[in-house]
Order: sequence, then structure tokens, then C-alpha cells
Amino acid sequence: MGKQMTEMLKGTLEGIVLALLAEQPAYGYEITTRIRDHGFIDIAEGTIYALLVRIEQKHLVDVEKVPSEKGPPRKVYTLNATGRQELEEFWKTWSFLVQHIERLNTSTTTPTKTEEN
Repeated sequence: MGKQMTEMLKGTLEGIVLALLAEQPAYGYEITTRIRDHGFIDIAEGTIYALLVRIEQKHLVDVEKVPSEKGPPRKVYTLNATGRQELEEFWKTWSFLVQHIERLNTSTTTPTKTEEN
């Protein structure tokens, strides 16, 4: 993954994780697997775990410790009402950005009159 992709992904990863949790509760490794299943294959588990700590501290999720067949209990993250509001705001912002960036992309790929001559 290129540096530009990595930087852009950093700014959207929280929204991606919140969107996955809106579908269903999950624990850290499961979230990482689901992100990779959506094509984001180069994301390190450590990145996701650090993000989960941040969204827990921001009170965007509820956390329940669930016994695991192997090892210590797992922390299962469930999107709460505050997290749903944050996700809604993320999608509004995303839509705004996509619309305006696409407009820029269209204007830069269309030849101007001076370029046509």
C-alpha cells in the first residue's frame, strides 16, 4: 500500500470500524478479519487494537468481556447510541468529501479551451 493510501486510510479507519460494528458486534481479531475481507488487506492488527482503545475511550462502543475457548476473555465491542451518531456524521462528511473531490477530479480531467488549441 502506498504512502498516500496509508495516510488517507488513517483518516477514515475509525468510520470503517464503526460501520462494521453497526452491522454486528465483534472482537478485535474478528474486526481485523472483516476489514481485510473488505479489501483492506495491509492493515495491521495493532492498528485496529489501538483504534479500539480510542473508540472505547470516546464512549462510542459498549464493551463486554466474553469467555474464550482459548486464552483470556475477549472484549466484544458493540456500537452504542453515541457511536451511531458518530457513524452518521462520518457518512455525512464522507458524502460531502466524495462529492467535492469528484467535482475537482472532473474539472482537472476536462481540457480547458487553451489546452484544446
